Formats: sequence, structure tokens, C-alpha cells
Amino acid sequence: MRIITRTFSPRDLVGGHPALDLVNTVTARNTPTPIDWLDGYPRLLEWARLAHVADETRIHTLGIQAARHAADAARALERIKQLREALHEIYVAMVSDEHAPTAALEQLETAWKDAQRGLRLSHVGERIEALLDTEHSGLDWIRHSIALSAVELLRALPRGRARICDGEHCGWLFVDTSKGGQRVWCDMATCGNAAKSRRHLKKRKSALKGRKKAAAK
Repeated sequence: MRIITRTFSPRDLVGGHPALDLVNTVTARNTPTPIDWLDGYPRLLEWARLAHVADETRIHTLGIQAARHAADAARALERIKQLREALHEIYVAMVSDEHAPTAALEQLETAWKDAQRGLRLSHVGERIEALLDTEHSGLDWIRHSIALSAVELLRALPRGRARICDGEHCGWLFVDTSKGGQRVWCDMATCGNAAKSRRHLKKRKSALKGRKKAAAK
């Protein structure tokens, strides 16, 4: 997997859930050379801010910790990447109506159990909520947050709505929330239009070839 430097943008969030958007920080998964956009812990924080996984206060706190403890931040980044790949394997298996790989489930379970140990009950507004404790999670806060939400997603994943983009050099995951349930592209404006252009070009080449054959007769 090749790591590149790239700034995230809103168009990168097409999964319909933060756990899937995390998986989609790797693109071209359906090629021999997938591309990883998480080139460091600061990039992870950039993604978490854009995906609304963490608020500005949390992002600021994690950024300070990462700057002070670079080696720990690098290890935390590697752990969330391991979770990312486990989630990819699990989701792809579910789309294919296959059993999720045991090792991938264990990877998710480890992060999920670790996250649960850091949950603290708090009175927020008019409700009691279980919130992740920053002191417990430290630089793994984003990983823990994703693990908790991913388990909830996988528990209630709508049958027949889990998708893998058919786009060339893509393979992104998403939940199809369209009314008709016929969505095949992660984003019509990118993969969908690109596929249409390829089909149009193929038809033009085929028609041209046919005309040349007819003229040669």
C-alpha cells in the first residue's frame, strides 16, 4: 500500500458512516496498488475534524499530545490503520454474504473492549450519556470512537444496502440510502461520470472500427 500526502475534502465522505469513511481513507482498493491518505497523525486529526468524529476541543488536545509524544502518536496511527483494515475485511465479507474473518473480528473486538473501559456516564443536557474519557483513551481516542460506532453500524447494517463502489480505481464502501436502493457508485459526480465517459469512449471506438471495416470492403 502506497502512502501519499493529500488534504481531505468533504467529497471524500461518501460512506454514510464515519467507520466507512475511515476505511475509505484508502482508495484504489480494487487495484494491485491501493493508496493510503493517512500520512501521519495530524492527517488523522484533519480527517476526524472533517468527519465530525471529534470536536475542536478534542482535536486541539490530541494535537498537543501528538506533538509532544511523536512516537506514541505514530503507534496510535498504526493501531487505527489496523482497525481500518479489519473493518474493510468485515464489511466486504458482509456484502458478499460470507463470514467475517476471525482475525478481523478479533481486531475490532479488541478496540471495542478497550474503548468500553474508557466510557464514563455523564449528564448531558437532559440525558445521561456514555462518553469516552480522554485520559483513558489518549491518542487512541479516535480509534476507540470509531470502534464503538462501527459495532453499532454492523449490528444494524441494512440487508441489501451495503455497497462497494464499482468505480475503476476506487472500491470505496458505502451504505446505499437512496430511495430506490440502486446506487452502485460511491459518488455519481466522480466514479459514476467516469464510468459513463469510459462507456461513451468505448462505443465511439467500436463505431469507428465498424466504419473502417465497412469502408475496407
